[in-house]
Amino acid sequence: MSKVEEFEELRPLLFSIAYRILGSVSEAEDAVQEAWLRFDGSATLPTSTKAFLSATVTRISIDVLRSARVRREEYVGPWFPEPLLNDPYEDPARSAELADSVSMAALLLLERLSPLERAVFLLREVFGFGFEEVATAVGRSQAACRQLLVRARRHMDAGRPRFEADRQERQELAARFFDALKDGDVGGLQHLLAADVQLVGDSGGKTPQLARAVTGSQNVARLLGAVFPWLLRIDVTFAPREVNGQPGAVFRDPDGRILHIMALDILDGHIQTIRSVTNPDKLGHLGPVGDAWAVDSAVKQARRRTR
Repeated sequence: MSKVEEFEELRPLLFSIAYRILGSVSEAEDAVQEAWLRFDGSATLPTSTKAFLSATVTRISIDVLRSARVRREEYVGPWFPEPLLNDPYEDPARSAELADSVSMAALLLLERLSPLERAVFLLREVFGFGFEEVATAVGRSQAACRQLLVRARRHMDAGRPRFEADRQERQELAARFFDALKDGDVGGLQHLLAADVQLVGDSGGKTPQLARAVTGSQNVARLLGAVFPWLLRIDVTFAPREVNGQPGAVFRDPDGRILHIMALDILDGHIQTIRSVTNPDKLGHLGPVGDAWAVDSAVKQARRRTR
């Protein structure tokens, strides 16, 4: 097998590691590309290509994350990971760990960890690497990695997100939610929302947004029921999609360009959190991005015409 073939076979794993460390599709893709350059430029073949490339992409991602954390401290409004519609890596033996770890709630929880804790936790708990491989990847002793893992587990267990276990039930509830959203059915929406539901948006200060955060089923239902029917009137469309392993939807402008991504956290038969990503910088990897300001203006004009 050639170097290129070996690398391409491992690319899904490398991307999945980098994405979970960084929470950014674009930065993860850059980290994977840099790992390839280092692999291709190496004069000697490693004993284990998987171990070498996993360690390389991990180290690159840790370095990127350290600088990214500074930028995120200056971010305007709530920061969410870049939405991921398809996780390229599959491992039937670890499917539960992989699915849970890619959700927005889990990635936001990982933000509380130091870069080293985050890398150790992911490599060991999510991808099942042995401590020897983890230690090599992060450049620490096995004993130090065990201590890092204990601290990481403590943080993660304290706030570990829980989701509806039955995938079919999640999808059915999400379908009812989006039907009610399309109809502007405030009562129907409120019935599907948890009493303390949160609606939170990430615009990065670059697009209009409903609100930075709205809490409570009545408040959230009223806001959604008041806004989304108007979007549909000006030919904004949406299609249900799995977003970071959870039910969600992709919203597009009349020309088919992406406006925003919505992701739902569902537990105990109700929607607990609604996250909306409208920052155009976080949507470009999904396709052409629409002009949210133009859509906002069109909605306001439509409202004025009906008065």
